[in-house]
Amino acid sequence: MNVEGFVAELTSWFRTHAHPDKAVAMSAYMKNRYAFLGIQTPERNALLKTFLQAHGRPGNEQQLEQIVKLLWAQPEREFQNVAMTLLDARGKRTEESRIKLLESLIIDKSWWDTVDFLAGNLSGSYLTHYPEQIEGYPDRWIRSDNLWLRRSAILFQLHYKDRTDKERLFQYIRICCHEKEFFIAKAIGWALRQYAKVNPDDVLAFAANEFLQPLSRREALKLLTART
Repeated sequence: MNVEGFVAELTSWFRTHAHPDKAVAMSAYMKNRYAFLGIQTPERNALLKTFLQAHGRPGNEQQLEQIVKLLWAQPEREFQNVAMTLLDARGKRTEESRIKLLESLIIDKSWWDTVDFLAGNLSGSYLTHYPEQIEGYPDRWIRSDNLWLRRSAILFQLHYKDRTDKERLFQYIRICCHEKEFFIAKAIGWALRQYAKVNPDDVLAFAANEFLQPLSRREALKLLTART
Protein backbone atom coordinates (compact mmCIF):
# COMPACT_ATOMS: atom_id res chain seq x y z
CA MET A 1 0.00 0.00 0.00
CA ASN A 2 1.32 3.45 -0.88
CA VAL A 3 1.53 6.30 1.61
CA GLU A 4 -1.68 7.99 0.48
CA GLY A 5 -3.58 4.72 0.66
CA PHE A 6 -2.19 3.96 4.11
CA VAL A 7 -3.36 7.31 5.48
CA ALA A 8 -6.75 7.08 3.74
CA GLU A 9 -7.36 3.66 5.29
CA LEU A 10 -6.15 4.78 8.71
CA THR A 11 -8.26 7.94 8.82
CA SER A 12 -11.33 6.03 7.62
CA TRP A 13 -10.76 3.37 10.30
CA PHE A 14 -10.60 5.98 13.03
CA ARG A 15 -13.59 7.96 11.79
CA THR A 16 -15.79 4.85 11.91
CA HIS A 17 -15.04 4.72 15.65
CA ALA A 18 -15.81 8.38 16.40
CA HIS A 19 -17.79 9.35 19.50
CA PRO A 20 -19.43 12.72 18.74
CA ASP A 21 -20.63 13.17 22.33
CA LYS A 22 -17.12 12.79 23.71
CA ALA A 23 -15.68 14.93 20.92
CA VAL A 24 -17.51 18.01 22.19
CA ALA A 25 -16.06 17.70 25.68
CA MET A 26 -12.56 16.93 24.40
CA SER A 27 -12.59 19.96 22.13
CA ALA A 28 -13.85 22.17 24.97
CA TYR A 29 -11.00 20.96 27.19
CA MET A 30 -8.58 22.17 24.51
CA LYS A 31 -10.28 25.60 24.38
CA ASN A 32 -12.05 24.58 21.16
CA ARG A 33 -8.87 25.09 19.21
CA TYR A 34 -9.17 21.77 17.38
CA ALA A 35 -11.83 19.31 16.29
CA PHE A 36 -11.85 15.83 17.83
CA LEU A 37 -13.30 12.47 16.92
CA GLY A 38 -13.92 11.78 20.60
CA ILE A 39 -11.48 8.86 20.77
CA GLN A 40 -9.64 8.84 24.09
CA THR A 41 -6.04 7.69 24.46
CA PRO A 42 -6.53 4.01 25.44
CA GLU A 43 -8.97 3.42 22.58
CA ARG A 44 -6.82 5.43 20.17
CA ASN A 45 -3.80 3.26 20.95
CA ALA A 46 -5.84 0.08 20.62
CA LEU A 47 -7.26 1.17 17.26
CA LEU A 48 -3.81 2.04 15.97
CA LYS A 49 -2.40 -1.31 17.13
CA THR A 50 -5.16 -3.19 15.34
CA PHE A 51 -4.66 -1.15 12.18
CA LEU A 52 -0.90 -1.71 12.13
CA GLN A 53 -1.33 -5.44 12.68
CA ALA A 54 -3.50 -5.52 9.56
CA HIS A 55 -1.59 -3.07 7.36
CA GLY A 56 1.97 -3.06 8.69
CA ARG A 57 4.15 -0.15 9.73
CA PRO A 58 5.82 2.47 7.53
CA GLY A 59 8.78 0.80 5.85
CA ASN A 60 11.38 3.54 6.20
CA GLU A 61 11.97 7.04 7.52
CA GLN A 62 10.94 8.71 4.28
CA GLN A 63 7.59 6.91 4.20
CA LEU A 64 7.07 7.66 7.88
CA GLU A 65 7.71 11.38 7.34
CA GLN A 66 5.20 11.49 4.49
CA ILE A 67 2.60 9.70 6.59
CA VAL A 68 3.20 12.02 9.54
CA LYS A 69 2.76 15.11 7.38
CA LEU A 70 -0.50 13.78 5.91
CA LEU A 71 -1.81 12.94 9.38
CA TRP A 72 -0.77 16.33 10.70
CA ALA A 73 -2.87 17.95 7.99
CA GLN A 74 -6.04 16.21 9.21
CA PRO A 75 -8.47 18.45 11.12
CA GLU A 76 -9.10 16.08 14.04
CA ARG A 77 -6.58 16.17 16.87
CA GLU A 78 -6.43 12.40 17.24
CA PHE A 79 -4.45 12.21 14.01
CA GLN A 80 -1.69 14.47 15.30
CA ASN A 81 -1.44 12.15 18.30
CA VAL A 82 -1.30 9.10 16.03
CA ALA A 83 1.48 10.77 14.04
CA MET A 84 3.52 11.30 17.21
CA THR A 85 2.94 7.70 18.29
CA LEU A 86 4.27 6.47 14.97
CA LEU A 87 7.34 8.67 15.30
CA ASP A 88 7.93 7.52 18.86
CA ALA A 89 7.64 3.85 17.88
CA ARG A 90 10.57 4.19 15.51
CA GLY A 91 12.66 5.34 18.46
CA LYS A 92 16.35 4.60 18.18
CA ARG A 93 16.11 4.00 14.44
CA THR A 94 15.50 7.70 13.79
CA GLU A 95 17.65 9.34 11.14
CA GLU A 96 19.60 12.56 11.52
CA SER A 97 17.23 14.47 9.24
CA ARG A 98 14.27 13.98 11.58
CA ILE A 99 14.95 17.15 13.58
CA LYS A 100 13.76 19.24 10.63
CA LEU A 101 10.44 17.43 10.72
CA LEU A 102 10.14 17.80 14.49
CA GLU A 103 10.78 21.53 14.26
CA SER A 104 8.10 21.91 11.59
CA LEU A 105 5.59 20.00 13.73
CA ILE A 106 6.35 22.11 16.80
CA ILE A 107 5.31 25.27 14.96
CA ASP A 108 2.30 23.80 13.12
CA LYS A 109 -1.01 23.39 14.98
CA SER A 110 0.87 24.27 18.15
CA TRP A 111 -0.57 23.70 21.58
CA TRP A 112 0.81 22.18 24.74
CA ASP A 113 -0.59 18.70 24.05
CA THR A 114 1.57 18.20 20.95
CA VAL A 115 4.49 20.50 21.73
CA ASP A 116 5.31 18.93 25.07
CA PHE A 117 5.56 15.45 23.59
CA LEU A 118 7.47 16.69 20.54
CA ALA A 119 9.90 18.51 22.83
CA GLY A 120 10.33 16.36 25.93
CA ASN A 121 9.98 12.97 24.27
CA LEU A 122 10.71 13.05 20.55
CA SER A 123 13.24 15.91 20.38
CA GLY A 124 14.76 14.89 23.69
CA SER A 125 15.31 11.33 22.51
CA TYR A 126 16.59 12.44 19.10
CA LEU A 127 19.12 14.83 20.63
CA THR A 128 20.61 12.11 22.82
CA HIS A 129 21.52 10.33 19.58
CA TYR A 130 22.58 13.47 17.72
CA PRO A 131 23.85 15.91 20.37
CA GLU A 132 25.75 17.85 17.71
CA GLN A 133 22.35 19.15 16.55
CA ILE A 134 21.71 20.98 19.83
CA GLU A 135 23.64 24.03 18.70
CA GLY A 136 21.66 24.32 15.49
CA TYR A 137 18.23 23.66 16.96
CA PRO A 138 17.51 24.17 20.71
CA ASP A 139 20.23 26.84 20.92
CA ARG A 140 18.40 28.63 18.11
CA TRP A 141 14.90 27.84 19.37
CA ILE A 142 15.46 29.55 22.70
CA ARG A 143 15.93 32.90 20.93
CA SER A 144 13.05 32.40 18.50
CA ASP A 145 10.04 34.68 18.27
CA ASN A 146 7.92 31.52 18.35
CA LEU A 147 6.98 30.78 21.96
CA TRP A 148 6.52 27.06 21.23
CA LEU A 149 10.09 26.76 19.99
CA ARG A 150 11.29 28.55 23.14
CA ARG A 151 9.19 26.20 25.27
CA SER A 152 10.63 23.23 23.38
CA ALA A 153 14.19 24.39 24.05
CA ILE A 154 13.46 24.59 27.77
CA LEU A 155 11.78 21.17 27.84
CA PHE A 156 13.91 19.01 25.55
CA GLN A 157 16.02 17.83 28.53
CA LEU A 158 12.94 17.16 30.66
CA HIS A 159 13.62 13.43 31.02
CA TYR A 160 17.43 13.55 31.01
CA LYS A 161 17.74 13.34 34.81
CA ASP A 162 21.46 13.23 35.72
CA ARG A 163 22.39 13.58 32.04
CA THR A 164 20.98 17.10 32.01
CA ASP A 165 23.33 19.80 30.74
CA LYS A 166 22.81 22.04 33.74
CA GLU A 167 24.61 25.06 32.34
CA ARG A 168 22.59 24.94 29.11
CA LEU A 169 19.31 24.59 31.03
CA PHE A 170 20.16 27.50 33.31
CA GLN A 171 21.32 29.60 30.37
CA TYR A 172 18.06 29.00 28.53
CA ILE A 173 16.08 29.96 31.62
CA ARG A 174 18.03 33.18 32.04
CA ILE A 175 17.16 34.13 28.47
CA CYS A 176 13.41 33.69 29.07
CA CYS A 177 12.96 34.22 32.79
CA HIS A 178 11.52 37.74 32.51
CA GLU A 179 8.74 36.64 30.16
CA LYS A 180 5.25 36.71 31.62
CA GLU A 181 3.95 34.34 28.96
CA PHE A 182 2.22 31.49 30.83
CA PHE A 183 3.58 28.67 28.69
CA ILE A 184 7.16 29.87 29.11
CA ALA A 185 6.93 30.52 32.84
CA LYS A 186 5.27 27.14 33.36
CA ALA A 187 7.92 25.36 31.27
CA ILE A 188 10.72 26.94 33.30
CA GLY A 189 9.17 25.77 36.54
CA TRP A 190 8.52 22.30 35.18
CA ALA A 191 12.06 21.88 33.86
CA LEU A 192 13.58 23.02 37.16
CA ARG A 193 11.25 20.78 39.18
CA GLN A 194 12.28 17.75 37.13
CA TYR A 195 15.96 18.58 37.46
CA ALA A 196 15.52 19.10 41.20
CA LYS A 197 14.79 15.38 41.50
CA VAL A 198 18.46 14.65 40.78
CA ASN A 199 20.13 17.93 41.76
CA PRO A 200 18.06 19.73 44.40
CA ASP A 201 20.92 21.80 45.75
CA ASP A 202 21.73 23.46 42.46
CA VAL A 203 18.07 24.16 41.75
CA LEU A 204 17.66 25.73 45.17
CA ALA A 205 20.75 27.86 44.62
CA PHE A 206 19.58 28.89 41.16
CA ALA A 207 16.13 29.85 42.44
CA ALA A 208 17.71 31.84 45.26
CA ASN A 209 20.07 33.81 43.04
CA GLU A 210 18.18 34.29 39.76
CA PHE A 211 15.05 36.16 38.82
CA LEU A 212 12.07 33.86 38.24
CA GLN A 213 8.44 34.65 37.61
CA PRO A 214 6.26 33.69 40.61
CA LEU A 215 4.73 30.82 38.62
CA SER A 216 8.15 29.50 37.64
CA ARG A 217 9.45 29.70 41.21
CA ARG A 218 6.37 28.02 42.65
CA GLU A 219 6.54 25.15 40.17
CA ALA A 220 10.30 24.76 40.54
CA LEU A 221 10.22 24.45 44.31
CA LYS A 222 7.17 22.20 44.69
CA LEU A 223 9.28 19.19 45.59
CA LEU A 224 11.72 21.17 47.72
CA THR A 225 9.37 23.01 50.07
CA ALA A 226 10.53 21.00 53.04
CA ARG A 227 14.12 22.06 52.38
CA THR A 228 13.48 25.80 52.01
